[in-house]
Amino acid sequence: MLDFPLHVYTLGEFNAARKAIASGYKHRLTITGSQSFRQRAQKILCLIELAGYSDYLRTYIREIKEVDGLGQLREAEATIWLNSFHLADPIEGARFVIQKANQMQAYLEGKPWYILGELPAVRASIEFLRQLSMRLKDQEERAQCDEAIRKWTEDKVT
Repeated sequence: MLDFPLHVYTLGEFNAARKAIASGYKHRLTITGSQSFRQRAQKILCLIELAGYSDYLRTYIREIKEVDGLGQLREAEATIWLNSFHLADPIEGARFVIQKANQMQAYLEGKPWYILGELPAVRASIEFLRQLSMRLKDQEERAQCDEAIRKWTEDKVT
């Protein structure tokens, strides 16, 4: 199995990343941040695993990192930056992480991942929420998930 490059800046690194993924490479996902951040991010990862998306996430994302600023995908590092807002609602946080993993996939496949790529990524994250809702046993969590689906689908754009 091929290794994933440290960065995905150059054409060579881009091609190496694509080859690594094609060979079945999975990242050993790292969570970087305070103890509190790591504990709360673990809940997000548990939801992602419950929905059956853990391997998908590990295919495209190497690290989830705590930041004070805006949550975003850092394509060149295969990293997602999260802030406390994303951790306040684990279901929304998990949806955001899957959205960014989908954008990383599009980036590596040479498809639009930013601006025009946002809509397909949001749609993929809504499908994630649907899968999660079907697997949640806790009725309160399922209701929260269903409410998130409703909010993300009430706009005719998505």
